[in-house]
Amino acid sequence: MPHPFRVLAIAAAVAVLAACSTPSSTSGTSTASSTSGTSASTSSSAGANRLGFFITSANPGKGADFGGLAGADQYCKTLATAVGAGQRNWHAYLSTTAAGGQPAVNARDRIGKGPWMNAKGEVVATSVEDLHSGKAKLGKQTSLTEKGAVVNGYGDTPNMHDILTGSTPDGRASTAANDTTCRNWTSSDQGSAIVGHHDGKGTNPDPVANASWNSSHGTRGCSIPALNASGSAGLLYCFAAD
Repeated sequence: MPHPFRVLAIAAAVAVLAACSTPSSTSGTSTASSTSGTSASTSSSAGANRLGFFITSANPGKGADFGGLAGADQYCKTLATAVGAGQRNWHAYLSTTAAGGQPAVNARDRIGKGPWMNAKGEVVATSVEDLHSGKAKLGKQTSLTEKGAVVNGYGDTPNMHDILTGSTPDGRASTAANDTTCRNWTSSDQGSAIVGHHDGKGTNPDPVANASWNSSHGTRGCSIPALNASGSAGLLYCFAAD
């Protein structure tokens, strides 16, 4: 029969080994899971908070009719909210022409002061002046959607590089006699709107206009089929104006 003191010693040793192994494993697993979850949550939150610029991932369904500037702004905010960035003051980069006793509105005057970051945290422009200087870091790989996706460009199927702006290269409303804003963003049929090439590529014979992100050419109409015909999916640039 084992000596009682030896039995107690063995029992104590087993207890110590159990205490050293089991909690350590459990604690390690719990900590990794908790840390990973917290890290992912923090990273996602930080990304949403710094988002200040994106191209809309889709058109709401009525071509260039967004219900005017207010409707376009709300659409930008709706998409931003879906990715956790709805707390910011979102404006669509759109100009309108003088009509109905209302003065023209310049896109450059309604997007805040910058700087603006895309969904990956890359600064695409530091100020309004930088944005329109030709030095901004805009392009197919940086002008991303609110979800961080690349928008189809020239050479892709379908081509979606024509982004609605209704603006001149310096971000102002056009003074041309023809329609340049699809009736100030209320038409889904007749009219035309100025678009820019988000990828800086296309078939415009004017090399400067062809590379312009905000003022390349006019659309063939304001409906979704008409926009599609010239390489547009009816997408917008959205900027945080706060």
